[in-house]
Order: sequence, then structure tokens, then C-alpha cells
Amino acid sequence: MSELALEFTGPLKRWTGATTANWFFVSIDGDAAEEISGLALMRRLESGRRSGFGSVKVTVTAGSSSWKTSVFPTKEKTWFLPIKKQIRKAEDLAEGEPVKLTLEI
Repeated sequence: MSELALEFTGPLKRWTGATTANWFFVSIDGDAAEEISGLALMRRLESGRRSGFGSVKVTVTAGSSSWKTSVFPTKEKTWFLPIKKQIRKAEDLAEGEPVKLTLEI
């Protein structure tokens, strides 16, 4: 059972690293980012430790696809949600287009 369920929409963005690899993600900001940050802080205070890279495990739903992943905090106080290729193909997601997502944390 999830502690928190969030719905939000954001554009699919591409990040190209130092290699030829491309990563696709959606930035989570605003109220949704604040909710995740608050939950991450609460968990850190309860356990006395921080998860890898400050990540938070989530279950994501986009259209009819659901998968487990993690969201990662950024210096800009947003969260980085990676979107894997098989999901982008299954849901016909294109770079720059808005993606409606539900996160269960």
C-alpha cells in the first residue's frame, strides 16, 4: 500500500550524457516535488539514513503502463523521473510532449 499518490503532467525531456547515451525523463516540480521532498525527509529522520543519491522508490503509471523505479532529487529542488524506452514505445511518448503520470510512493 502506498503512503502517497500524486498525479501530475510534465514534458518528456532528453538528457545526453558524456557518452552517446540518451536518457529521457520528466521533471517533477511544484506541489508534487514538495510532497516527495517532505516524505523523503520524514523517512530519513525515521531511519537515520539517506537512500542512494537521495532517491525515493516509486511505482509509476503512464496510460496503461505501470513500472517500479526511483525518483532522484536535483539541485533545483525538483525531482528527476527516468522514463525507460519500453514505456516510451508502449505509450507512444515523444520528446517535448506532455506526459500524464501517477506516482505511488
